[in-house]
Amino acid sequence: MSPLKTFSWLGRRLLAGSRFPVAAAVFLGGRPMNLAADPAPAWHPVESPLMTRWAAAVSPTNDHPEYPRPQMVRPDWQNLNGLWDYAITSANLTPPAQFEGKILVPFPVESALSGVKRHFDETSVLWYHRHFRVPPEWSARRVRLHFGGVDWSSRVLVNGEEIGQHTGGFDRFSFDITPALKWSGDEELTIAVMDPTEGDQPRGKQSRNPEGIFYTPSSGIWQTVWLEPVPEACIDSLRFTPDVETRSLRLQVAVNSLAPSLRVEAVALVDGREVGRITGEPNQELSLILEKGHLWSPNDPFLYDLKVTLKDSGKTVDTVASYFALRKISLRKDAGGITRIALNDEFVFEMGVLDQGYWPDGIYTAPTDEALRSDIDFLKRSGFNLVRKHAKIEPERWYYWCDRLGLLVWQDMPSGNNATTAGRTQFEVELQRMVDGLRDHPSIVVWVLFNEGWGQYDTERLALWLKAMDPSRLIDNASGWTDKQVGDIIDAHSYPTPESPAPESGRAAVLGEFGGLGLGLPGHLWSEKFWGYLIMTNGQSLAGRYTELLDRVDDLRDSVGLSGAIYTQLTDVETECNGLLTYDRAVEKLDPLLARAANEQLNTNQFFRVIIPDALYGQVVWKYTTIRPAPGWTQPDFNDGDWRVGVGGFGTMDTPGAVVNTLWKTDDIWLRREFTLKNEDLKKAELQIHHDEDADIYLNGVLAAQLPGFVASYGEAKISPEALATLKPGKNIMAVHCHQTTGGQFIDVGIVTRQIKAVAAVPAN
Repeated sequence: MSPLKTFSWLGRRLLAGSRFPVAAAVFLGGRPMNLAADPAPAWHPVESPLMTRWAAAVSPTNDHPEYPRPQMVRPDWQNLNGLWDYAITSANLTPPAQFEGKILVPFPVESALSGVKRHFDETSVLWYHRHFRVPPEWSARRVRLHFGGVDWSSRVLVNGEEIGQHTGGFDRFSFDITPALKWSGDEELTIAVMDPTEGDQPRGKQSRNPEGIFYTPSSGIWQTVWLEPVPEACIDSLRFTPDVETRSLRLQVAVNSLAPSLRVEAVALVDGREVGRITGEPNQELSLILEKGHLWSPNDPFLYDLKVTLKDSGKTVDTVASYFALRKISLRKDAGGITRIALNDEFVFEMGVLDQGYWPDGIYTAPTDEALRSDIDFLKRSGFNLVRKHAKIEPERWYYWCDRLGLLVWQDMPSGNNATTAGRTQFEVELQRMVDGLRDHPSIVVWVLFNEGWGQYDTERLALWLKAMDPSRLIDNASGWTDKQVGDIIDAHSYPTPESPAPESGRAAVLGEFGGLGLGLPGHLWSEKFWGYLIMTNGQSLAGRYTELLDRVDDLRDSVGLSGAIYTQLTDVETECNGLLTYDRAVEKLDPLLARAANEQLNTNQFFRVIIPDALYGQVVWKYTTIRPAPGWTQPDFNDGDWRVGVGGFGTMDTPGAVVNTLWKTDDIWLRREFTLKNEDLKKAELQIHHDEDADIYLNGVLAAQLPGFVASYGEAKISPEALATLKPGKNIMAVHCHQTTGGQFIDVGIVTRQIKAVAAVPAN
């Protein structure tokens, strides 16, 4: 039986109570109240295969104490993280008479840091229970109970009275609990949670049988729980849309009252100095003009402070602190007419990593805020300007660090099966909540609707709906495999070697996943069994191969028109060991300085120009033979009239990185082609070649390069000075011999040169 039917009170009711923006934050002056004065019993994490260094800092009195909502901060709040009672029972509506022990909130029940580390099946209920006290000075205000995230379905009771239900594992929610409060002594809070994990709901990569690319579930409360007092008429949410052209912020302040006496005032600040002000009606879009427009980018993550005040007949009734940024993401045609992704109207190649947001000790929940930030610090030190948040939505504090430190984000919608009408309805409900909850973060520039066809349906309709919800960002309709020719981006996955789809007139081309170079380090493994898409033997081989892959990405940027690429991945995750960091974040497998050098070349003003095309650039005709030719076959005057004609490259279809247009299966092949040069500077010309195996290349009869062994992708090779000197305006001859012994085989050659030209994009027509 479906969990939706078994747990009847979850039923069809997908959303209950008011919705308010809740989650992460820089601490902007809030005053957290003390927790209830119950003595803290002993607590310790459960043994786990791996723990991070931050686990030692976790305790019931130091448990994610940071203010949880960075873009709407009020001064008074009470953190309810810490030790709660817990029990796991059969699926019924009756709270247990006794609880089994203590659980550390907000760590999932399956995690080591919860102090429980237990799994429960889809027919069971996970109960949470604790007491709290409401400060007497809150008595003239309403009290809201906020949840950053509960996976998956929850029923909330205060003093035995049900105050609301919620279904959805990734979005924040809240309830007004004022009517249920006693306002004296202890208040009782009870929460019942069900999590089918492998039901039809959005769940990302959680599995009850984790293996391969699926991981341990993350059930129950996994983000901060907190209380907040608000006035009767109050600010419910803020919505920002930056306008780079007019150097202004389009701002909507949602207020829970339509009283005509209410007005809102918004003031933009830089270092405490006012740089813009607007006053107007609540629940209407206002335009806040800025004194000067300082744009946000990964190299200059400039944030404006914002103070928003609600007034009733001129009297201040509510105030919140926030921040925003001026930045624009769009499609533009470059000087060559190729559609590119542009940041603030300039082409910036977006080089990032896949980040699944898992932790060995907290699963979905980072042990501390310092740990949460550390991943982003590593990416910045390594020269990345982008992260793809894969199949998960993070606490808002993670996005705050991306905003503040300067990291672009492609945000996935967590995957689900979407096999039923109810499942698809839930998917769309949670999709809208994701956009509503995160849209004010300037770091987010792309919404990824589906991943690799997982649960994919009605893509055309949903991509249009998503774009209508948020026209200010780009839409990736499907990352890998199942493109439906809608949205702003065409996205391919290619392991391990990068390849690029062709950009279109109205869509930019990106590589949503590539790489996956595996390296398992003893002492930092989740399991004795581990895997990667291509296993490396040591750190040196990983560094060398990573550099080769990034050189290929650089080629694709220029030769095909690639606008962004995502390397798999930031960290190892359980048995998957293809991270740049070990799962416990203890070892940087790739030196950040080396990674930085490789990554930052993608945004230099050095481009390849094609002199003689190879198969990467189209259909190239060669003369060829598989029978050893007569002496002098490399010379310009050799008679190749009896050789066959074929289109490069030449080889077998299963050869990694090959673009095979003509089948070649013998031990040797000899190639010749005539090409015409104009009068141009070829001092920096290089071969662009993919050879498997030994290759000899001649220009006008002079040896240009001897390349032993094989490669798995196209790369560059130096041309000997003697051969380079033979190149002249008019007709020239390239001759090639490739010898093969075993395995895959392939040969293709062209000539490119590195030149300097502007990277900036020009407006599209």
